[in-house]
Parts: sequence; structure tokens; C-alpha cells
Amino acid sequence: MINGSEDITVLAGGPAGLAVGYYARKRNLSFAIYEANNRVGGNCITLQKGDFRFDSGAHRLHDKDEEVTEEIKALLGDELHRVSAPSQIFFRDRYIDFPLSPLDLFKKIGAIEFSKAGLSFLKARVNKADLDGSFESLALYRYGRSISEKFLLNYSEKLWGLPCDQLSPNISGKRLKGLDLRTFLIEATLGKLAKTEHLDGAFYYPKMGYGRVVEKMEEFCGPENIRLNHRINRVVHDGKRIQAIGVEGSDRPFRVRQVISTLPLSLLIRSLDPAPPAEILQLANSLRYRHVRLVALFLNKPAINGNATVYFPEKTFPFTRIYEPRNRSQYMSPSGKTSLVVEIPCHREDDIWQLDESELVQLVTQKLVEVDWIQAEDVIDSWCGRLNFAYPILELGFEDKVTQLMTWLDRFDNLWLSGRNGKFAYTHLHDMMRFGKEIVEEQAALVPAV
Repeated sequence: MINGSEDITVLAGGPAGLAVGYYARKRNLSFAIYEANNRVGGNCITLQKGDFRFDSGAHRLHDKDEEVTEEIKALLGDELHRVSAPSQIFFRDRYIDFPLSPLDLFKKIGAIEFSKAGLSFLKARVNKADLDGSFESLALYRYGRSISEKFLLNYSEKLWGLPCDQLSPNISGKRLKGLDLRTFLIEATLGKLAKTEHLDGAFYYPKMGYGRVVEKMEEFCGPENIRLNHRINRVVHDGKRIQAIGVEGSDRPFRVRQVISTLPLSLLIRSLDPAPPAEILQLANSLRYRHVRLVALFLNKPAINGNATVYFPEKTFPFTRIYEPRNRSQYMSPSGKTSLVVEIPCHREDDIWQLDESELVQLVTQKLVEVDWIQAEDVIDSWCGRLNFAYPILELGFEDKVTQLMTWLDRFDNLWLSGRNGKFAYTHLHDMMRFGKEIVEEQAALVPAV
């Protein structure tokens, strides 16, 4: 067994793992990050093809945690700039503001349909007893059936791969807002001046791509503290503490002191040696993750639209959202050209996960030609990729499962969990930074600084 001298061992080097390393370095705690791939960053990286740069998803930093925002500002310096670009829904060839806005809806869907939606909305508010704890019932209560079916339920089913009556309300985050009488009256009076109160249009973004946040954290952590191509295949314990970790390709496990896992929760539990009881394994295996296929199209066009992100709720589109990198930063595309990054959530058993890259590009291109975003000859080049474990699927009742698993893992007094997959929670970068800071503060109280 190899003696590990580090105070902290971090399992996986995505944003959550790097955040732990970042704060550990600031507190002068020794650490090692074990990453399965030949690079860090997980599903949060910036890629490059030719002169085009693009992110592995529609990432952006919202100022949700002032302390974390200031931390990232200090880390990136003048690389980080503030962007003002809206998000919209593409529905029946029209762009509709998101989060939903009463005045905008009135303008876009017309008085008759809006009136029907209003009656549906009022009916839903009267029938509060219909709330059953699912995302569908919450959406119906907040928006009424007419609006929910058009803009929320179909989209959510495409994203998560389940009917909305089987999904937890937690999938919505804090985005079910804006559609109420007060907002309507404010917008009717102030018009566009009221938009800034609830449209999610301002955020921070690095000039050379969102992956620069990860790259700067990697630099701060130091290459000597990051062990690439070290895939964890065993987590050895004595029932009370994690004693060592096994790495694929090595016969000798690494001893550990304090362990922070950002591995998918189900994978961590399956890696435990000795294995947990059958009921715990069964519970862990019942947790499911949604994967994503990405398609980037590089275009001989100066621009497509001015949106940060465009959402596609209609089932006629295989994708859920598209973003245009140059709307985040002009440095993401060459002058006079632009690109689109398309996200298609799926399960590994779905046909689209196995679809040939050329066929996938053709499918996406055809859909965008149909809505007159592009012409086929505009496509200069393309790229396809896969994101594993992109989203933990927050099924109805998942909280109870996670609580049971966390309670069972509490027996290990030197194990902490962090990150979207580690905690099985729909979290974002500012959450991961906050988790990392809080965990390291706990570690600092347990181990001496070096």
C-alpha cells in the first residue's frame, strides 16, 4: 500500500474537485486530486476547433453568491467581463422571453390565446389542492395548464427524460417566477423598464470561454497536486473510515486521510470495498443520470440572434437548447463568422446516443434550416461530443433516496461529498465553490496547516 502524505484526497477533478483544491491551497493544506481523464474540468471545459472556441454547454456565471463572485473575479482578473444577453424560448417560430413575462406573452401569442391562458392560470390558482408534490403540479399551479404545456412540461420531459408528474419540483431551481398579476401590472405600466427585474439577462463570462475558470483553478492548485489518468476503481474502508483508494492499472492502493468525493454518488457507493449491504447498493443503482450529446456548428455567418441561450420546448426538435458562443464573447469566433452549440439530452440506450456523428450533424442542420436560422451551405465545419453524467435525474422522491444514502455514508468520519454528482443535486459553479470552501474550512479544523 502506498502511503499518502496529503491531508486531503479529492476524488475527481471537475469544477467541484478543483474548488476543494483551490481553497485547500489557499489554506496551505496539502491535497491530491485524482482525475480519471487526461485533463481536468469534467463537463465544464472550453474546446477549440480551428479559430472557433466553444464551451461544453451553455455555461455562465450568475452573481448568486457575492463572496464567490468576488473570488472568481480575483482569480480571472480582467479576463472576466459582464455580459447582458437575454434567454428566450423558441416557440412556433417566435422568440418568447424566459423567464416568462406576462406582457411579452400577451404580445407574442395574441389576445385570444393569452385570455385562454389567463383563465387556465386563474383556475389553477383556485385548485391549489391539486398540488401533489410533483414538478407538473407546481408548474400547473404557477402558470396554468395552457402555458405550462406550451413552455415548461414538454421542455422538462425532453431534458430529464421522464413525464413531469414523475419529476421533483427541484428541477426548476428558482426559475418559476414572473407570471403573476403584480408583474403584469408593473409591466403594463413600465413596459421594458420592468424587464430587468426578472429577466435573467446579465451574467459574468471569461473572454476566452467559461473553461478559463477551470483552467485558472487548475493553475492555482498546481500540477504537482493533480494526478491525471488516475481512475478510481476501489474505495477501501473498515466500516468507520476510508482507508485507501484503488486506481485502475495499479495493484497498490493509496492510503488516505481525509477524502472528498465528487464522483457520481452511485459510482462511489459501488466502489466501496467491502461492498455495502444489498439494499444500499440497490438504492444507489436506482439513482439515474441524464447524458448529453453536443453538436457544434461553425458558420460562415456573422450572427444568428442576440440571445445568450435559446430553449426549444416543442417535441419536433430533438434538442433542448442552443447557445451562440460569440454572444458571450466576441473572441469565441473569428470576425464575420459565428457558431452554434446544440444540446441533446438522452439516455445511453437511446438511439441518438449511438447515432453516427455525420447523421447527428445532418439532423441538427436540417432542423435549423427548417426554421430559417441557417442554410446548409453556411456550415463550414462541425464537431460532436458526449457529456456523461450531465444531470442527476431528480425524480419524485429522490430526496428520500439521497437522504438514506447520505445517512448510511455518515458512518465514515473522514468522508465528505461535493458537487452536482457527488451530492446528487442540481447545482451550479457558485454552489460548487461554496461547497469547496465550507469543506476545506472543516478540514482546516481537523488537520494542521503545512
